[in-house]
Amino acid sequence: MPQKNKLNNILSIVIPVFNEEKYLAKLISDLEKYFSDIDHELIFINDGSSDDSRSIIKNYIDSLSDKKNIKLIDFKENCGKGKAVREGINQSSGDYVLLQDADLELDIKDSRELYDIIINDKEIKCIFGSRYLSGKLKRNNYFFNELVGRINSIIFNILFSQSLSDIHCGLKIINREVINKIKLSINDFGLEIDLAAQIAKNNFNIYEYGVSYYFRTIQQGKKITWIDGIKSYFYLFKVRFLDNPYAINLSILFSVFYMSYVGSHFGKGLGQNLFILVFFIIGLFIGLKNKILPSAFIFIFIFIGSLFGQGQGKVLSVFLFFILGLYLAKKICNNFSKSKNSIINFLF
Repeated sequence: MPQKNKLNNILSIVIPVFNEEKYLAKLISDLEKYFSDIDHELIFINDGSSDDSRSIIKNYIDSLSDKKNIKLIDFKENCGKGKAVREGINQSSGDYVLLQDADLELDIKDSRELYDIIINDKEIKCIFGSRYLSGKLKRNNYFFNELVGRINSIIFNILFSQSLSDIHCGLKIINREVINKIKLSINDFGLEIDLAAQIAKNNFNIYEYGVSYYFRTIQQGKKITWIDGIKSYFYLFKVRFLDNPYAINLSILFSVFYMSYVGSHFGKGLGQNLFILVFFIIGLFIGLKNKILPSAFIFIFIFIGSLFGQGQGKVLSVFLFFILGLYLAKKICNNFSKSKNSIINFLF
């Protein structure tokens, strides 16, 4: 049962709920079992449920003599897990925020273990549960779902220089210091990608902890579909290449333009299209790592390289000058990185 309020609760447990009437009684029982001995608040977000989820939560709250540390946020229509969690976080007050799904695919016992780890190590600011690390019980009857989850984790790791095994696990605990630095924007199941991306962009280390997993079918209430799987690839692109400061987005746009132009000068027919695609992708990463002037510097060196040689010799020349341009651009950026001038920071 929620404990009495202090200036700040040590832990805020944020629980989005959408049509989970079959699981709420056990969820509440497990929360009381594993968290009754610590100072915490419960924040349920009813995301437009059409079953008895809202009334079950409301009846539980009404049964409590002390209602200070429990909230029910009620959406009249389904707005998506991302928006539900975002609103729950906005109304939380704890030093730590635990994100807990209501469907019991993930064990509340593991949630308590995450809390015990993070509360006893002040260097750890966030822990993600991982369904793929543990030697704990696991039931998963859908190979395709796991395959997509693992592929998405690999793509995320490449884009953000991370080494996470399970980007989509819904169980996470996050320090308030991290919460104050991020601004979530995705409303649906893309929440997990959005959250991990913002934590990585703010240079916080993401720790992982193996958790149990009990997969459920659509008939048992599974909400995520193959459409969400497809949308996840757009979200991976969005959080890496679109959700950036204006200076970075401008550099990305410039870099993909000139790198695609460079690629168009190699090969013919299908081969030329492949070169354009490869150079386009390279341009995305150049724009991420270099603002507008260093990126222009790289382009100038590529152009100089194109003036030498013929055929394969020109390809080699362009490649060598490209590497030289990257190296010198990095040196230039390092020289201006500590400047407090806003114009210099925009350009470099």
